[in-house]
Amino acid sequence: MSNQVKEFNDYRAKMNEKLLADNNLVIKRIFNLDTNAYAEGALDVKTKELLGLVASAVLRCDDCIKYHLETSFKEGISKEEMMEAMGIATLVGGTIVIPHLRRAYEFWEALEENAQ
Repeated sequence: MSNQVKEFNDYRAKMNEKLLADNNLVIKRIFNLDTNAYAEGALDVKTKELLGLVASAVLRCDDCIKYHLETSFKEGISKEEMMEAMGIATLVGGTIVIPHLRRAYEFWEALEENAQ
């Protein structure tokens, strides 16, 4: 597994465990709501992940972008679909999103390397 992907997942898992162990009801409810929001519903999971990716890019949250990229990749979203979504995000968010687009592309390449 690419170091970039492994480091992201290891850190995320470690910190999520610590946050949830703190037993804060509001934090636990937010985590639960986030998980359930991306479940199959009127929209399929792939569509919801692309929506999450676009919103995360516009909000310029690199951790969120990485999460949605990895989940999208696992859901079978193609590079072309991901790039079209990131194009929309860049259009909506403006040129300030370009550095996040670069890092997203780099992370997608790391996901592709891991799949080989």
